[in-house]
Order: sequence, then C-alpha cells, then structure tokens
Amino acid sequence: MRRRGSLFALVAAIAALLWLFASWSLPGPGPRDQDFVVPRGASLSSVAAQLETAGAIRSATLFKLRAQILGGTAPVKAGHFVLPKRASERALLDILQGGKVLRRFVTIPEGMASILVYDRLMATPGLEGDIPVPAEGSILPDTYEVGVGESRAAVVARMQAAMNATLEELWAKRSPATFVKTPQEAVILAAIVEKETGKAEERRLIAGLYTNRLRIGMRLQADPTVIYPVTKGKPLGRRILKSELRAKNGYNTYAMAGLPIGPITNPGRASIEAVLNPASTKDLFFVADGTGGHVFAQTLAEHNANVARWYKLRRERGEM
Repeated sequence: MRRRGSLFALVAAIAALLWLFASWSLPGPGPRDQDFVVPRGASLSSVAAQLETAGAIRSATLFKLRAQILGGTAPVKAGHFVLPKRASERALLDILQGGKVLRRFVTIPEGMASILVYDRLMATPGLEGDIPVPAEGSILPDTYEVGVGESRAAVVARMQAAMNATLEELWAKRSPATFVKTPQEAVILAAIVEKETGKAEERRLIAGLYTNRLRIGMRLQADPTVIYPVTKGKPLGRRILKSELRAKNGYNTYAMAGLPIGPITNPGRASIEAVLNPASTKDLFFVADGTGGHVFAQTLAEHNANVARWYKLRRERGEM
C-alpha cells in the first residue's frame, strides 16, 4: 500500500509539472492585440496583476509562479508594448523581458506656440510630472523620441537644448545682410516669418522684405503679432478687431516700429536660417495670392493693386 501511495504521489507530481509546463505555452485569453505600458521600476508581481486586469492572463499568481520557474532571471523592462491576441504566458514574458518596446515620439510642428507645446506634452501618455508653459521661442520644432516614465521636464529640457544648439550653429554662419543683432532677435524675427508663410520657398523672401522694413524704420505690420497678445499662441477664430490693431503691448507691430519684445511662436530651423541669410530684394509689401502663397511688391501702388485683386478673389469665393 505504501508503495502504491508513493507511486500515486509521483504520478500526481508529474501531472502537475506537465500541467505547469503545458499551460506556460498554451494560447492565452487575450481577446485582441492591446497596448500595454510597464512603468519604470515595476516588479514582476505588479506586472502580473496588470496582465490579469488587462485580460491577457487568467491568474497573476500562477503566471508569476510559472515565470519564476520557467522564465529565467531577466527582469521585465519598462516601456510601451503591444501584446498579441491570445499570446501565451511564455510569449508575453518574452516580450516584456526582451525589451520589444514600441518607440514613442512627440512631434512639435514648426510654428507651434509654447502653450500648445505644453498641451501636447501634458496629453502624451507615459510621461510624468507637471511643467510650466515653456518660454516662447525656446523649443526647437522637431520629432523627439520619449521614454515611458520620462519626466516632461526632461523632455522640455531636451527640446530647449536642441534649440540652443541650433541657434549656436546657425548664428556662426549668419550673413552680413541680416538685420538681427543677437540670437534672441533672430528667434523673434524668425517666429514672425514662420507664422506668415507655410511655403518653404517664401521664407527668405519674407525675411528679406522684413529686413528692408526694419532698416528704414518702417513698421512690420505683421498680423500674427497682433493676435499673439490676445491668444498667447492659440488660434484667434475670428477677424482682428480695429482696437487690437491699435493696441500697444510690446508685440503689436502695427502700433510700433521694430521687433516685438519677444517671440510669438517656436520657429523652425528653416525660418531661423532665413532671417540669418535673407534674400536680397527691394520688396516692402506682400499679400496673399489665393493659392497659399503671396505676391510681393516694391511700391505701395503695386501693393494696393495686389490687395484689390486679392479682395476680388475673396468676394468671388464668397469669403467677404
């Protein structure tokens, strides 16, 4: 009887081991492919609990047991992963230990104001911590890779370091034709150029035109400088008011000559290059041409004719 009992216990132990091994590689209950974020510093126990909550495994306790016996000693890694539908526990641990992390990026477009950069970073999942709105013009527009658990302050610091490095590089290559006297003035004027045109081929032309105006003390009369004090970089959503055109606030270039007191957005590299190497032109005026670009003029008479054509086109389109 004792021998029979020992044999039964051995068979039961073998069956338990077979069940343990078999379940490790069997398809899991995950109903679909799903995103899964492992926070920095997470333990195997906390990850197992996350997996059970997500429906990717049936039991956190059994997953942890099998992982400790069958999964090796490598730790789970922090990051943003995709867990395949019906993945086995073995496959899930391989993903989380192997570091098959989704690369995550944040894109700051050229001409995005700092208040919108703030909104974008605060809405980016996986980043941690609060931040103030970055100084206007301090962020270099670009696409940045960010890590799960990285602080927003660290991301902002990288963006600002990129702007500083870009300014240092481009300032050393500036043309004698540029009007600006400091890197900060370059950012201020580049921000206006950035907001005035979305066409790459026009940047140096508009930079040259504004350089001409600055040299003769003529007001820049740039609409984006009127809007900025009103919205701090967010869309205005209506026509500019006459009272806003007359407002004296340090930014409004209709009410004063010279540059604004600060940038009105975060300009990209191309716009900074444009104001540091402006086109050689005699133009002083420009107006929209109806195609997304502008038509340029040297005299007020030419400009008025161009404006008349633009208004006529807008009336034909039903925009006025």
